[in-house]
Amino acid sequence: MVVATRFSRLQHLLLLQPRFQQSRVLRRPLIRTPTLIRSVMGSSSSSSSKLLFRQLFEKESSTYTYLLADISHPDKPALLIDPVDKTVDRDLKLINELGLKLVYAMNTHVHADHVTGTGLLKTKVPGVKSVISKASGSKADKFVEHGERVSIGDLYLEVRATPGHTAGCVTYVTGEGADQPQPRMAFTGDAVLIRGCGRTDFQGGCSDQLYESIFTLPKDTLIYPAHDYKGFEVSTVGEEMQHNPRLTKDKETFKTIMSNLNLPYPKMIDVALPANMVCGLQDLPSQAN
Repeated sequence: MVVATRFSRLQHLLLLQPRFQQSRVLRRPLIRTPTLIRSVMGSSSSSSSKLLFRQLFEKESSTYTYLLADISHPDKPALLIDPVDKTVDRDLKLINELGLKLVYAMNTHVHADHVTGTGLLKTKVPGVKSVISKASGSKADKFVEHGERVSIGDLYLEVRATPGHTAGCVTYVTGEGADQPQPRMAFTGDAVLIRGCGRTDFQGGCSDQLYESIFTLPKDTLIYPAHDYKGFEVSTVGEEMQHNPRLTKDKETFKTIMSNLNLPYPKMIDVALPANMVCGLQDLPSQAN
């Protein structure tokens, strides 16, 4: 089979890859089903005693925002991934209720379907730093590249370049090791959606890049996307290797699928892109480096 042949080749290559080598999809059979623990506010919780985790939703753009914090640290440092401008007050209320200190407001990429909340967060919480990939071309306080780490207390996120939806897409993955949350969690932005993936027909998108950029991680790694339109909250690498109707195909079939999606022009793109290139505030360049 084509799938089995590719897996054998990739399995061999993985033995030679350094830890931060550019990553790809592993097409292996599903071995086990993840355990999903639901908590308040429609979110999911990690079993780690250090990590506080909340999954928050903005219904107009079907966007997930993720709150992570090290509650074992005296300062309880926290970060938000893919915040939305319309839900900044909600997110800050929750952060205050939980006694957390927001340190970073991070984006997986320059979004086209909503305005990021990072700019507003910076105006409301002094000291918060905006984070995005250097390859995005956007404004921010901190630019990250493939292989770097973003730390909050004793926890960290590993940055993995996953271009293809946009040239600057990254996936943030919780750390490796016994002192980090297990199973690992991957915040994939629009690169991998549950049973789908991001479109590749604008913002420097490239089907070839997207197909090759999806990460190699253990099958039980939890996948948390930036959006969901069908009511799913979380998947795993193993699930998507078996059930994703696009990423399970060979490369040429995948490219054909992506070139024939015929998706409508994003209704928010003309507002969202200019705002998000300056971190969500049109006058942000005077505040960012």
